Amino acid sequence: MEAKKSPRADLENKKGMYLEIGLIVILVASLVAFNLKSYDIQQTEVVQREAVDELEDLLIQTKEDTPPPPPEQQPEVVVTDINVVENTAEVEDIHVDASDDANKAQEEFVPVEVPQEETVVEEEIFTVVENEPEFPGGMEALYKYLGESIKYPQVAKENNITGKVYVTFVVEKDGSIANPRVLRDIGGGCGQEAIRVVKAMPKWKPGKQRGKAVRVQFNLPVSFNLQ
Repeated sequence: MEAKKSPRADLENKKGMYLEIGLIVILVASLVAFNLKSYDIQQTEVVQREAVDELEDLLIQTKEDTPPPPPEQQPEVVVTDINVVENTAEVEDIHVDASDDANKAQEEFVPVEVPQEETVVEEEIFTVVENEPEFPGGMEALYKYLGESIKYPQVAKENNITGKVYVTFVVEKDGSIANPRVLRDIGGGCGQEAIRVVKAMPKWKPGKQRGKAVRVQFNLPVSFNLQ
């Protein structure tokens, strides 16, 4: 027994309908594609046209803003009239005898003699000699002179400063005192007072070496005691 197909399952009857549907779909797709392409081309042409118009306007404005260069001014030429005058004055010849002037200059020049400075050689100062320098009247007279001449400084009194100030000086060949200075001070103005008293001393008996007066360095202690 032969099997029969159902009329619903038979696709041959619907073949024409499917073909029409496919053609309709293809036609619609074609129309849509053509419309989109023409729109894009039209829009691109409009944008390009606007850009070209703006560029032309910009070029025109730039050309109009540039001013022409000013004309160059030619410098004025000043013409000065020069009159040439002939020199008719006679010039006398001046004769100069160079030899006479040279002789006069030599006669008038007198060399100036510059005196030479004499070199002063300082004599030696002795510290130890055969005969020591001596105060007039000896050492007792020296201590008496110091005791009577020294005035105790007020600052030393107020601070109860006592002791010995050592002074050194040079006894010159004529017995005078030179270059006194303090070797050791106790403060309170005692050093200044000792220098004052030494400077006021009378001339000493100079020291001698081999029977000849010489310069001698002498050290003297000056006592300051409160009583």
